[in-house]
Amino acid sequence: MTDYDVAIIGGGLAGLSLAILLGQQGWTVVCIDKGVTSTHIDKNYDIRTTAISWGSRNLLKHAGIWSLLEDKSQCISRILIKDEDSPIDLDFNAIEIGEEGFGWIVDNRDLRLALLEKIKDIKTITHKTGHSVNDFKHNKDTVSVKLENGLEMSARLVIGADGRNSFTRDSMGIGTWQKDYKQCAIVCLIEHEKSHQGLALEHFRSQGPFAVLPFTDTLTNKHRSAIVWTVDQNEADKWLQCSNEVFNAALQTRCGNLYGSVTVSGGRAAWPLTLNKAYKYIDQRMALVAEAAHGIHPIAGQGLNMSLRDIAALTELLKDAKDPGDANILSKYQKLRMGDNLSMAIATDGLNALFGLNIPAIRALRRFGLHTVSRLPFAKKIFMKQAMGAVGHLPKLIKKGG
Repeated sequence: MTDYDVAIIGGGLAGLSLAILLGQQGWTVVCIDKGVTSTHIDKNYDIRTTAISWGSRNLLKHAGIWSLLEDKSQCISRILIKDEDSPIDLDFNAIEIGEEGFGWIVDNRDLRLALLEKIKDIKTITHKTGHSVNDFKHNKDTVSVKLENGLEMSARLVIGADGRNSFTRDSMGIGTWQKDYKQCAIVCLIEHEKSHQGLALEHFRSQGPFAVLPFTDTLTNKHRSAIVWTVDQNEADKWLQCSNEVFNAALQTRCGNLYGSVTVSGGRAAWPLTLNKAYKYIDQRMALVAEAAHGIHPIAGQGLNMSLRDIAALTELLKDAKDPGDANILSKYQKLRMGDNLSMAIATDGLNALFGLNIPAIRALRRFGLHTVSRLPFAKKIFMKQAMGAVGHLPKLIKKGG
């Protein structure tokens, strides 16, 4: 039996980030990942990119991770929102609010490599991979964690960061509110003729949103962007298996002339889109963070950013604690995060529904809304701050990174 202050179940982007922040506070932490590191850093394991908001970058700076990513990230300095074939669009420019950018696009693999590099430097962290957890047992002041290989350890606090199908959440007996959008996000990188100049395009279509996110140029100076293309679930295989010629033609139609000629670069993948929200986040000496607690539609690119807000809030609450599993601390964490996460879940679900309706009256209402916001500077400012992750109840680490 090995004793730790905190056991984190799940070694994805959220679990590793939390382990680093808590390890830097001096807590003894074990991060348990059922996957194998060599698999997770393979170039074909996860070809997605992630939008790191202004607030999330502050947190990663505090953790000493952003310096490992800065040269590999692409700033989003402008956001263009379009609705079907409407001549009215909404154009946000970070300069209008005196900021460098709304966020930064990073490759998930680069982020994972940076986290794995950082975690090696913190002596209070033990990173266990290749074995899954199969049981928890509550003791008086600890929770015993048993792995499938028979190894057992105890922790004063167990944190579930093991994704939407969380074993930890199920073991806590916590149910979820779920919704299957019956959609998939097709993700890939494209190379294009014209420079994106930091532009992120969000084109709302009745079939689902089509997003083009600015990415770094190749070593040979070819311009690149990341695609997140929402399609009906029954069409996903068609787009994954079709020839590059057919796929490129579809991309060109959706990108128009904004990027010049476009071609897919590398592989393609599809991710099912669902919404899930845990009914509560805590139990005796146990808590949920990130997608174990909530998963939303990627329409606003806020998934990981919500997770990092969870992590920032919990990290701050544990900063001067004597017992990381104290019930009052966990209760405060749940109170701080449930409202914010619920609001974002409702907002993204509503946006997806609103822009998916191809009804004349609804189309007219959407166009009126876009026109109104574009003409009102204070309204544009609110939306731009929202895109930055700079509104709502923000943990201090999100506001200023320390």
